[in-house]
Parts: sequence; C-alpha cells; structure tokens
Amino acid sequence: MRLQSSKRASRISSTVVKSALFASALAVVLAPGSADACACGCGIFDVGAQSLPENTELLAYFRYSYMNQNANWEGTSKAPAIDNGDKWINTSFYTVGADYVLNDNWMVMGELPVFARQLETTDNGGVVTGVNNEVYTGHLTDLGDAQLQALYTGLSSDMSTGLGFGIKLPTGDYSGPYSALGGQEFDRDSLPGTGSTDLIFSFYHTGAFTNDQTFGYFVQARYQLAVLTRDSYRPGNELDAAAGLNYDFGAAGFLDKVGVVLQTLGSYRENDTGANADPLNSGYRRLFIAPGADLQIRNFRIYTDVELPVYQDTNAVWNGGPSVAAGGTKGQLVASALYKVELSYAL
Repeated sequence: MRLQSSKRASRISSTVVKSALFASALAVVLAPGSADACACGCGIFDVGAQSLPENTELLAYFRYSYMNQNANWEGTSKAPAIDNGDKWINTSFYTVGADYVLNDNWMVMGELPVFARQLETTDNGGVVTGVNNEVYTGHLTDLGDAQLQALYTGLSSDMSTGLGFGIKLPTGDYSGPYSALGGQEFDRDSLPGTGSTDLIFSFYHTGAFTNDQTFGYFVQARYQLAVLTRDSYRPGNELDAAAGLNYDFGAAGFLDKVGVVLQTLGSYRENDTGANADPLNSGYRRLFIAPGADLQIRNFRIYTDVELPVYQDTNAVWNGGPSVAAGGTKGQLVASALYKVELSYAL
C-alpha cells in the first residue's frame, strides 16, 4: 500500500495510500508485494510510505527495488550454508504503475513488475547440468504478477482512513527456464509469478501531530490470499503492515520539498503448499526498520529508503521426502538489507 503526503482538503489528505499490487495499466499498486512470488521475501515492498506529489489526480511512477539473499536462515538465526541447496538469490525489481483519483471517495491503482534474477543453487539429480549436486547459476528476466486495486477513502471526511480491495493476476512467469536436459532451473517459490489469482485487502490511516501537517504519522496493513491456483502450487497467505512517522522540512535550494520518513515494516507469511512447493522451508515472520527520504522538484518526486531487518523467524525443517522443491534441504535465504527508490510524476 502506498502512502502519500498531500495537503489537499478535498482530495487525498496527509499521507494517503498506496498498496503494492507490487503496477501498470490502471494501476497495480506498488512493490516487492505481496505480491509477487517470493516465498523468500519480496512482499514487504508492497507496504510503506512512498509519497505522492500534491494536487494531482493522476500519478505515474517507476520503482526500482533490490534484494540480495545470501545468508541461510533457520528459525531466528543464521545457519550453515551447507544446509541449503540454494546459495544466493540476487534480484532487481523494475515496476511501473499509476494511481488515479476518481473522486473524493475512490482511487484506483495498478502496477506491473519485471524481475531480473540470478540464482545460485545445487543441481539435485543432475537434471540441469547433468552432474548430481553440482552448483550452477540460473538467470531469469521476465514479467511478474500484475495487481489492480480500488481504494475507498470515504470513511472519514478528511479521507485520512480508507479500505482497499484488489486482485493479483497470474501474468508472471510461473514455469521458468528449462535446461537442455529438460530440468527446471528455478523452484516455484523463486519464479516471478505464482500462477495464482489472489485477493488483496488493505487498510490505512494517516494523521498529523501539527496543524501545518509538517509532522505526521501513518499505519497501514495488507493481506493477500490465493483463491485460484495451478500446477500444484499454492503460495502462503501473507500479511504485511507498516507504521511510521514523516516530517516535511519544506523547500531547500532547488528542491521544492525535502522530507524524511522513519517506519517499521512487518510481515507474516504462511507456508506454501502443494506437490511443487516446499511447505517445511517456506513461511516466515519478519520485522524491519526503514529510514527514507522524500524529495520533490516541481511535478517530479523521488522517494528512497533502505529496509534493515531487526527480527527474522523462518520456517526451516529437513525435508528430503515428498516435497519436489526441497530435495533434502533446510533453511531459507535472507538479505541483510532491502533497497528501494521510486521516481513519480504528476500528470
């Protein structure tokens, strides 16, 4: 969900929304939502404060997010890399989107991501390289899952509270590349698309501590669940939430606005299920702290932040049995930091 700072009395006020339907067309709202496949963790990109230019009905944006998952995690602590067949996952997310204000009560949003991913993993059975247990690197650049959302902002007269309803569409690649030997190079939870159609529900509330709106706060939450699945894989339901503070310093030099944001971000994801999932090594609970900056030059606005984990608890159990994805592995790969920068333009 996307929050926007705005001092309009009759339009979206103080920090209004943005729900990451991680966007394009009418809108898919934000990142790396939930949003896309990523049992290993990109849904957190879909909540948090991304400020929108003021006094606009249509906003277009481009967001770049980056995540380098290079540490094996079991439960609440780092674990030996040898436990996990996957060694690292390096991903750049390129997302385009738009938000459109229909009237004082409704906004529609949409976004579409593209994944550029490298995965270093172990070839269980030699189906990719022809050599059992050989470590190889897979490369994938493809569309992720589009998201569309409608946001109702009429719960309060100043539009400081709202509810969102949306859908994630199975537009992303959920099969991935195959080797010359016919082996699948990426597990299902590492692909850009889940193959599922998901429902998305969101909530936000914003407010200000000062009459001039320079010092404010926001809270928001987003819940996503798969309702239609395919190819024996169902991504775990996910709840992402954010709470934070924002301060507007006003103009400075050639900048029309300089603002700062400090927020906490939390995620709770259930296990993936299905014959092509790894139920025992998927699902997690995470808490991040994220300082950010918000700069505006005329109709352009740049928002950037870095998200630092302060608590991570991943499901991790040895599994060499029925799970196709597991193959005798244990743990989940996590990143030491997540990075995001977004450029928006008010039309």
